[in-house]
Amino acid sequence: MSGLILHEYAPSGNCYKIRLVAAHLGIPLERRGYDILRGETRTPAFLSEVSANGRIPVLQAGDDYLPESGAACVYLAYGSALIPHDRFDHADMLRWMFWEQYNHEPNIATLRFWRAFIGEANLSEAQRAALPAKEAAGHDALALMEAHLARTDWFAAGRFTLADIALYAYTHVAGEGGFDLSRYPAVEAWLARVAALPRHVAMGA
Repeated sequence: MSGLILHEYAPSGNCYKIRLVAAHLGIPLERRGYDILRGETRTPAFLSEVSANGRIPVLQAGDDYLPESGAACVYLAYGSALIPHDRFDHADMLRWMFWEQYNHEPNIATLRFWRAFIGEANLSEAQRAALPAKEAAGHDALALMEAHLARTDWFAAGRFTLADIALYAYTHVAGEGGFDLSRYPAVEAWLARVAALPRHVAMGA
């Protein structure tokens, strides 16, 4: 697999997921960065040439463009050990990936973006009003992960899969959004297991 281009914003956990999958599988990626704080994914050129949705990441394979981090991860990992072959295990991996985007990312990643990149003083009234609910939902997500990881080392199939990569990306930087991970020792132990795997790369690499 060659000639792949990742259109990304490097601090984004969703973009990091794709880089992490590529690193584990030894797949080279060309990286093209965009500053979302400057609106660089909303320009006419980006909207017409990369993604009409105006969001990143987008994985480019030749003349084809694949938005959505989960889809890009599956594309890269197709046929690899990161995707279980067993029917239930495969579906369970997807369950955690869908859950991450629906329950985890909208709260944990959003608070990280608001607090670490926008700054609380710069939030709108609506954003400030949403803080308590997003904090509560983020802790609910971490508590669910804690309960699961207290019983098993990984999220699906009893081994490291795309489910772990999807959840690692924003969980390991949850502290930047104000979440105290020391409250979740099983989550912290899992984060350490992921980071210790061969070929792991840090978000800032």
